[in-house]
Amino acid sequence: MGVREAEGAMGSAAAGVVHRLSERRETVATVESLTGGLLAATIVEIAGASAVYRGGLVVYATELKEQLAGVPAALLAERGPVDSDVAATLAEGGRRRCGADWGLATTGVAGPEPQNGKPVGLVFVAVAGPDGSEVRQLDLVGGRDRVRGAAVTEALRLLAEHVQLSGTVGPVVR
Repeated sequence: MGVREAEGAMGSAAAGVVHRLSERRETVATVESLTGGLLAATIVEIAGASAVYRGGLVVYATELKEQLAGVPAALLAERGPVDSDVAATLAEGGRRRCGADWGLATTGVAGPEPQNGKPVGLVFVAVAGPDGSEVRQLDLVGGRDRVRGAAVTEALRLLAEHVQLSGTVGPVVR
């Protein structure tokens, strides 16, 4: 997949999420590691995003995953930042920290070199919402741009699936 195709896939996935969340009057927050703000930027490119996007955290440094997103230090020490449970905790931490209905997170290795024994292309995307959370492991191929773009697209697709399956359309009572 070329750069233009990747951008198209990201934009299409973001547009669908923004539209559906807007219909439901629900909000989303992001917590990003390997995507470094690309997920947030992709969402806010869509007209109407201000109605659904609460904000996000870019926690590239491992210690910020603990300090800002609430990932337990013991979990990070035991498993490192590229882990399914870390991804789930990031999503829930962003959801809580930003006061959103949904939290969406990315963590992984974009390359060019493996990180702490984890291969390039190993990515975890996670969603946390009113009905729980899910983490999806991705084993991606390609360079940094390809891995980061695919991570964004897959995170948005995961969110879209959960929004589609969750409850009925209408305002969320807090």
